This record gives sequence, C-alpha cells and structure tokens, in this order.
Amino acid sequence: MPRATWNGTVVAESDDTVVVERNHYFPLDSVRTELLRDSDTHTVCPWKGTASYYTLDVDGRSNPDAVWYYPTPKRAAKKIAGRVAFWRGVRVSD
Repeated sequence: MPRATWNGTVVAESDDTVVVERNHYFPLDSVRTELLRDSDTHTVCPWKGTASYYTLDVDGRSNPDAVWYYPTPKRAAKKIAGRVAFWRGVRVSD
C-alpha cells in the first residue's frame, strides 16, 4: 500500500492512489490533515492547471510547500481532483 512518510511519521497511506508523472496522488481523506498548513505558494502546469501547496509540520519541524494539489484541475487531469502529492524529502513507498 503506498505510504508517504516524513520525519519518521506516516503522513498518508492509501490503496487508492493515482499515479501521474511518477507521483502518487493520495485521496485527501487518507492524509493526516492535522499535519498540513496552508501555504501562499501557487504554480501553474499547462495541462493540470494551477497548483496550491501545504507546508508539512511534524514534531516541531516544518517542510514548506512539501504537499501540492490542484483545487480545480483542468479536464485532462480531473482524476487528481481531491488528491494531494508529496515531494521535498517526503518518502513515498509502495
């Protein structure tokens, strides 16, 4: 089962991930949302749309913008709606 961990803590775990461009997108209900803090960062992907970010806070450590999602993905990326992906040292294992 895919699992995302950072700083020794499981942040997300689900059998229902969607893999896009080698990134696992986890359903939001499989993520420990109490570890997420809104970020003001946004980026644009030509085919997925505008991404928003969360900072990950675990045991007093912060990982800025380590979690991203597409609040309103474009039609070509509709399968990642309501899902988040990880980077910046967050380990995702199968």
